[in-house]
Amino acid sequence: MNLWRRVFFLITLAIASSAAVAHEMTMAEMELRQLSRTEFQWQWTASGNRPAGEEMTPVWPEGCSEERENNLVRCSEAALGGKMSIKGIGKSYSAAMIKFYWLDGQSRAYTVSGSQPNLRLYAAADDDTRGGPWTYLHLGIEHILLGVDHLLFVLGLLLIVGRRWMLVKTISAFTVAHSITLGAATFGIAHVAPLPLNASIALSILFLGPEIVRCWRGETSFTIRHPWVVAFAFGLLHGFGFASGLAQLGLPSEEIPLALLLFNVGVEIGQLGFVIGILMLARAFRLTEMHWPKLMERLPGYVVGTLGAFWTIQRVGMLLRSVI
Repeated sequence: MNLWRRVFFLITLAIASSAAVAHEMTMAEMELRQLSRTEFQWQWTASGNRPAGEEMTPVWPEGCSEERENNLVRCSEAALGGKMSIKGIGKSYSAAMIKFYWLDGQSRAYTVSGSQPNLRLYAAADDDTRGGPWTYLHLGIEHILLGVDHLLFVLGLLLIVGRRWMLVKTISAFTVAHSITLGAATFGIAHVAPLPLNASIALSILFLGPEIVRCWRGETSFTIRHPWVVAFAFGLLHGFGFASGLAQLGLPSEEIPLALLLFNVGVEIGQLGFVIGILMLARAFRLTEMHWPKLMERLPGYVVGTLGAFWTIQRVGMLLRSVI
């Protein structure tokens, strides 16, 4: 266990450094309509608490000119195959949905994010050979890697689990659970309000804090004996958290199955990468035989509980303010 504590100490520091901005997926929505072969009109149609127009700026392909007072964009024939991007994406807004409407009546929705800020501007829907939903693979990876609350929960599970087979079983249970609720929420079968959901996710992290301390003291509990059960139960909550960003995108019905699949695969890739990264770091420490003070070895468990308590108080406070 000493080796694991050294690894988790470093990982926890990295997570805690960004904990103040615990990630919650925030989407904006832009509408882009084709008025003629080379002319488009655009506007932000949906955003969060801060207007998207103040946070992000569209950057049009070279050869396009913009009339800001009318939100009109005129492009040369050559520019219609160029790339546009959204400047400022990935800061206040995790991603933006760009909805294209062509003169022939066809439409398509695209997603841009901090990791994928570009998309190609076409003159017609038929010109586009790049499927929009594939962007959700990148969104899924980005969502889990920026979601410090989700990663901290996974880290807490790893602190409790000692045997490798039990680790596989626990992570698999978490994956199955959040995949179930992600799908259910995306298809509208089930829904949880954001404020109580966020408070519950924070509480799941807080729950693991005392369990980690018990594990280190050599004590036992239901969670320590059966961590996969706890992972499955709380994984259902985290699945609704993953769906919170995906559900508000307004995807065309024919794109939902593929977008859901790719987003979930992206989440699993990011989660698996995080776990493998910890295992590789543990192996590196094993080979170098590094030693840490006992206080530092135990610090990750206390950080998990402390951040869980902080987020729980913060989010419960937000929930109470909304009902008073």
